[in-house]
Amino acid sequence: MSVISNYTEDNIRSLDWKEHIRMRPGMYIGKLGDGSSPDDGIYILLKEVLDNSIDEFVMGAGKTIDISISDTGVSVRDYGRGIPLGKVVDVVSKMNTGGKYDSRAFKKSVGLNGVGTKAVNALSSSFKVESCRDGKIKAVSFEQGNLILDQQIEESSKRKGTKVTFVPDDVIFKKYKYRAEYVSKMLKYYVYLNPGLTIVFNGEKYISENGLKDLLEDNNDIEKLLYPIIHLKGDDIEVAITHSKIQYSEEYYSFVNGQHTTQGGTHQSAFREAVVKVVRDFYGKPYDASDIRKSIISAVSIKVMEPIFESQTKTKLGSTEMGGDLPTVRSYINDFIGKYLDNYLHKNPETSEKIQRKIVQAEKERKELSGIRKLARERAKKSNLHNKKLRDCRVHLGDMNKENRLDSTLFITEGDSASGSITKSRNVNTQAVFSLRGKPLNCYSMSKKIVYENEEFNLLQAALNIEDSIEYLRYNNIVIATDADVDGMHIRLLLITFFLQFFPELIKEGHLYILQTPLFRVRNKKETIYCYSEKERIEAFKKLGSKPEITRFKGLGEISPNEFKHFIGDSIRLDPVMLDENFSIEELLSFYMGKNTPDRQKFIIDNLKVELDRIDS
Repeated sequence: MSVISNYTEDNIRSLDWKEHIRMRPGMYIGKLGDGSSPDDGIYILLKEVLDNSIDEFVMGAGKTIDISISDTGVSVRDYGRGIPLGKVVDVVSKMNTGGKYDSRAFKKSVGLNGVGTKAVNALSSSFKVESCRDGKIKAVSFEQGNLILDQQIEESSKRKGTKVTFVPDDVIFKKYKYRAEYVSKMLKYYVYLNPGLTIVFNGEKYISENGLKDLLEDNNDIEKLLYPIIHLKGDDIEVAITHSKIQYSEEYYSFVNGQHTTQGGTHQSAFREAVVKVVRDFYGKPYDASDIRKSIISAVSIKVMEPIFESQTKTKLGSTEMGGDLPTVRSYINDFIGKYLDNYLHKNPETSEKIQRKIVQAEKERKELSGIRKLARERAKKSNLHNKKLRDCRVHLGDMNKENRLDSTLFITEGDSASGSITKSRNVNTQAVFSLRGKPLNCYSMSKKIVYENEEFNLLQAALNIEDSIEYLRYNNIVIATDADVDGMHIRLLLITFFLQFFPELIKEGHLYILQTPLFRVRNKKETIYCYSEKERIEAFKKLGSKPEITRFKGLGEISPNEFKHFIGDSIRLDPVMLDENFSIEELLSFYMGKNTPDRQKFIIDNLKVELDRIDS
C-alpha cells in the first residue's frame, strides 16, 4: 500500500529573486561547468555584464570597454552614460527592473531586460557596481545577491560610465578557471559586429574594421577559399559569403543584435533559403539546394526590435518579425540577398563562374555518392533498431525547452570493457555512449565517400546528426574517451583526423573534447584520492601518510562503474580540442597524419613522455 504524503500550506514556498536564481541557475545561464567549455556558466556571466556595455556603445555612448580577468575575478568598465544613480541597487537586484523595457531607449538591445546582471549578482560571492555620471559616483556591493554596502552618492572626477566587478561563487562553480582562448573568441565576435568599438582585455586590444569579412578571414585559411569573400551591408543586416575549396560541410556564423546564435534560428534558415533562391534565379537552373550550399562558409547578422530567443542564453532566434513597420525576418533577408547578392554576381563574373563550377562539381559528387549513401542509410536504419554501438540519452542539444540540454554529451569509447563501464555509470538523461570496434580508419586525404562506405564513420555521423550541417547536432559535447597509452593516443588522433577532415566546424565551435581519466588511485581506510598526474600522486601520498594503497590504472576498462561515475559526473575533467590559429587544418592533418617526415619524427621525440611505475615515493 502506497503512503500518501501530506500536501499542506507548509509545502508551498515563495522564493525571492536571488534564491530562485541560485537554486535553478540553469534557467538563467545554461550549464555550470568549470570553464573547459565555451558555453560554461562563467563565460555567460561575463557575457551578461558585457552585453550591457555593448548596448551603451550601440546607443552611441562609449567607444572603449576595458576588461580584466585574474584567476577568479572579473572587471568590466565601460564609458557609456552610467546607470542612473538613484536606481543602481534596483537595476542589479530587482527583477523586472531595467532600461530595456522602454523600447525607445534600447530599440535593438543585446541584453535581456536586465535579468542577466541580476543573475550574475546572485551567482557571485562578490559583486560590486560603480556608476559615474554628471560628476558624481554611486557604488554598491553584494555577496551572493545580498546587499552589504550601499554608499552615498559622492562627487567624483572619474569618467562617466559603469564598472562591474564580480567573483563567481565557487559554491556553484566548482574549481573553475577562465580560459583566455574562449574569452578572446567571444570578444572578437563583439568587435566584428560593432565596427568602431575597441575592447581591451588584460592589456590586449581588439578592434575590427571590416566586420563579418574579418570574421571569415580570421577563422579560415584565405588560400583555401574558392573566391574573395562577398561582403554585403544594409540597414540592420550584414552578410559575408564564400565557399571553401576543401571543406565538405556547410558552416554558418549567425548573430542577432550582436548575440552569437550558435543554434541558428529563423534568420539563419531564411539566409540559407535566400542564397539558394538567388543562385537558382541567377543561373536559371534548378540546382539542388545541397549542391549550392555545399562547402559554403558564411556569416549573417541582423538587428531585430525586441527579439524573442528560445532560451535565456539566447543561442537560437525564435522571432519571425523584424519589428516596427518592417516585414518578417524571412522576407527582409530574402529581399536583401535577392537584390545585393544578385547585383554582386552580375558585377563579378569571375566569382560567379567559380560558384557555378563548384555547384556542378558538387552535383557530380552527390550523384556518385547517391548509391553508396542510399545503402548507408538503409544500413543505418536497420542498425538504429538494434544499434549496439550507440547507447542514447534522453535529452539532446536541440531540445530547447530542456534546461539541461547543454549538458548533452556523447562519449566515443573503444572496446567493450571501457564502453561497458561508462554505460553503467553514465547519467542516462544527458550522457550517451558510442562504442568503437578497434582503431578507426585513418581517413586523411580521403573523400567524403569513405564516411558512407565505412560503417563506423557512417553510424557516428548518423548518431551526431551532422550529415549536411551541424545545425541539428544532437549533443553539445563530443568526448573522446580512450586509454592514456600509445594505442589510446593513436585512436584519439584518428578520431580528431575524422572530425578535422569532414566536420571541422565541430572543433571550431568548441564541441570536441578529450576525457581526462585518473592514472592512480591513492587510498587508506578513511579517504580515497584519484590522481591525474605524477605530481598529484605524490601530493596524495604525502597527505594520506603511513604508506597508503596505490593503484595504477592501465586502462579505462580497469576502472569499475562505481568508480567511473566520479570521473564523468560533476567533477569531470575535459581537455578541449582547439585549432591553433597559426596552422591551417590542411597543415595540421598533413603534419600528424601524412607520411613520416623528419619534422614529425623530431616533434614526437621531443614531446614523448614516458611514465615509469614507481613502487615508493
